[in-house]
Amino acid sequence: MTPELKERLDNLVQQNKILVFMKGNKLMPQCGFSNNVVQILNTLGVPFETVDVLADYDIRQGIKEYSNWPTIPQVYVNGQFVGGSDILIEMYQSGELQQMVEVALAS
Repeated sequence: MTPELKERLDNLVQQNKILVFMKGNKLMPQCGFSNNVVQILNTLGVPFETVDVLADYDIRQGIKEYSNWPTIPQVYVNGQFVGGSDILIEMYQSGELQQMVEVALAS
């Protein structure tokens, strides 16, 4: 990964309390897993931003190395990598995600 790409990713992750690297965007998810994440965050009623990895090949490849996670979508809360669709579903069902998001938005 180039230093420039790492800096771009750092800035994106740090500038957004809740950020989803996904296929498509929150209005038009382009895969089922990305759609799952959008639906969960919409259900929580929290503000979040998305980055469409299909629109930027460097980010699509770089984010996998950045997080050391091989799949998309990837969710970041308060600058920390949380996980993908399956992890978000589990955290939502346990109530852990709601708590994490509330803390992030309050800080």
